[in-house]
Amino acid sequence: MNITNPQTDISRILFTEKQIAARVEALGMELTEEYRDKKPVMVCVLKGASFFYIDLCRQMQCHIDMDFISVSSYGAASKSSGVVRLIKDLDTDITGRHVVLVEDIIDSGLTLTYLREFFGARKPASIRTVSFLDKTARHAGELKTDYCGFEIPDEFVVGYGLDYANYYRNLPYIGVLKPSCYE
Repeated sequence: MNITNPQTDISRILFTEKQIAARVEALGMELTEEYRDKKPVMVCVLKGASFFYIDLCRQMQCHIDMDFISVSSYGAASKSSGVVRLIKDLDTDITGRHVVLVEDIIDSGLTLTYLREFFGARKPASIRTVSFLDKTARHAGELKTDYCGFEIPDEFVVGYGLDYANYYRNLPYIGVLKPSCYE
């Protein structure tokens, strides 16, 4: 690991703070329309989605319940281990409730597939997914989210909650991490 400084570790910025804010506001308006009278349970997939989740929830102009789940398929690596591990379960009973699963990024789709099945067994009224970023090239479009912030190329990105080995989450933008930092 060759992490030095965010200013030198990022090869380019994909989305600025301003672009992110505008897209999150638009997604919040779309979700408000769909869930105006349904009181959804908004589920944040920790830790990566936390920045997006909080901003998105603040944009929604309807009643919501907020809950958190923690799973891991990366650890401190730059590629998925191929195994999803549950670290923290929900506190809310989602039986008969409308669930909105909020993810930071869809990469291989392993985590999203696992969580859809995991929640589906609890008999919610519906499960919808919102992903801030989607690397469609990594899952060949076989997996679709119901709402997506941005589609991105198959590059390793950090910032706005996304990390490498728990670094870079606090960057206010989405940037491409130089391969020398993680190879």
